[in-house]
Amino acid sequence: MFATITRGFAVLSLVGLAACASITDKLSGTPDPIGEFRHGYNIVVAVDPQKGPFSREASNEEWVAVVKQAVGDRLGRYEGGAYYHTAVAVQGYVLAQPGIPIVASPKSILIFNVTFYEDSTQTKLNEEPIQITVFEPADAGTIFGSGYTKSREEQMAGLAYNAARAIERLIRENGDWFGGQRVMLDDDPTILSGADLLEVVAEGQSGQ
Repeated sequence: MFATITRGFAVLSLVGLAACASITDKLSGTPDPIGEFRHGYNIVVAVDPQKGPFSREASNEEWVAVVKQAVGDRLGRYEGGAYYHTAVAVQGYVLAQPGIPIVASPKSILIFNVTFYEDSTQTKLNEEPIQITVFEPADAGTIFGSGYTKSREEQMAGLAYNAARAIERLIRENGDWFGGQRVMLDDDPTILSGADLLEVVAEGQSGQ
């Protein structure tokens, strides 16, 4: 898996340039329910995630804190009648840094796995962890690489914010796991599934 991630970082940094639409939302109010979903344990781990090329440093503890906060803020709004737990494992990242020519400047990227658990039965809802790759939510400060316009902490917060969005989208798309209905959502250029990641890597290799 990590070999694939390593090969993909360079390609992903270029693909991120296409994510130029501003994608933000508000966390105020109660969202539309997803079946009986109510967030239970908010588990986040980061065991020396792989750092991609041209990246600033971030500690395991920093990743755990920022992702845990973002996931809790977003999923904690749901008030369904049954508890479901999330377990997130940070796998790899790029925090774009300044001082690199703009044409080579990478986009900030976070790669993580997520597993869902049903509290009442203490069982996994997805037998294998689901891998997701996110870029920062696109804005004027990310078009040419956020290393020039944002601090390391701002980049991490943006990636964690989008990771939480990606997890929420995954819950909606698999609503039947949580006693609801599946919902088909429009593609989001700042969020890639594991399958999409492999396609991007393959396309990059074939284009060399």
